[in-house]
Amino acid sequence: MKTITTTQDLAAFCEEARQHDYVTVDTEFMRERTFYSKLCLVQLAMPGTHEENAVLVDPLVEGLSLEPLYDLFRDESVVKVFHAARQDLEIFWVEAGVFPKPLFDTQVAAMVCGFGEQAGYETLVRKITRGSVDKSSRFTDWSRRPLRDSQKAYALADVTHLRQIYEHLAAELERSGRTRWVAEELQSLTDPETYFTRPEEAWKRVKTRTITPKFLAVVRELAAFRERHAQDNNIPRNRVFKDDALIELATAKPRTMADLGGLRLLLREARRGTIAEGILAAVERGVNCPTEEMPKPDRSREKLQVNPALADLLRVLLKSKTESSGVAARLIAPSADLDAIAAGLRDMPALTGWRHEVFGADALRLCDGEIALAANGQTVQVIEL
Repeated sequence: MKTITTTQDLAAFCEEARQHDYVTVDTEFMRERTFYSKLCLVQLAMPGTHEENAVLVDPLVEGLSLEPLYDLFRDESVVKVFHAARQDLEIFWVEAGVFPKPLFDTQVAAMVCGFGEQAGYETLVRKITRGSVDKSSRFTDWSRRPLRDSQKAYALADVTHLRQIYEHLAAELERSGRTRWVAEELQSLTDPETYFTRPEEAWKRVKTRTITPKFLAVVRELAAFRERHAQDNNIPRNRVFKDDALIELATAKPRTMADLGGLRLLLREARRGTIAEGILAAVERGVNCPTEEMPKPDRSREKLQVNPALADLLRVLLKSKTESSGVAARLIAPSADLDAIAAGLRDMPALTGWRHEVFGADALRLCDGEIALAANGQTVQVIEL
């Protein structure tokens, strides 16, 4: 197992990788104690078998620059292959402001090729390569050095099997004419907005039963303070205060340090210093928020007049389409979107792009009374009316 520890060796590997059609990529990182992921290891493999043409790159070695890797990411003549790429891409975007292009995600491709709702790497290794993955090093501290041979073998397996998986899925997509479908799905993964949370919008991720504008104004200010403090200090949001403590703060609306001391869910570290001061300032801003600037929850779907019978028919149609196409239902349309379509909404992902081909066109025809559904043994047929 070769481990690259110098910029020169990394540049040589990346230059050789440019002679191939693709390179497989994976990372190991730590995020338990930080807001942003700490990159601890990069695994790369060019076409080959077993450990041939596969390397580990140690980004924690002093003096090693990943710029040759980023140059390879920018080279659009080489496909960069990942599995479940989102977290890996976030690391590279935050670290260097770069996205690998062109990109191929085997998890997305597998969902298009009939491997189920969210095909895991182990499943694909077993079904496509007939191999297995040793997961004994799955939960490990990747920031500690030296790495054990078992850790290196585990990490390397994440890119060596990936070569055969990619070749199989790419060929299947080409055969079925669905390569464009995967490309559509991956567009959001190379959009910077996917990885950026604006502090003023962080409140939308907080689940609360109370949705009055006055209450939400305090929630918004508290969530915004937490997001900024976590980002600025590179610590997890929960290290500032957890969601249940945020709701408690928004309900109690403390005005003084003594008030903070009487709360049950707030961490000890948050009852003093800059966090405590930030909490009190956020509560004050929320309490004094002008009425016209208070946040309003999105209730648009609550007012929809859903036709329950039509919604049920759309679910039957979706199940029929997923069985005939092999595409995972969750990738085509979540249940809430089916209800929205049944209520008359048409600006829905399920009705555009490749989804329109698979499901959307017939879904609209069903809504307009142009087709019906009929059972035929174990299958559902579309009947023209």
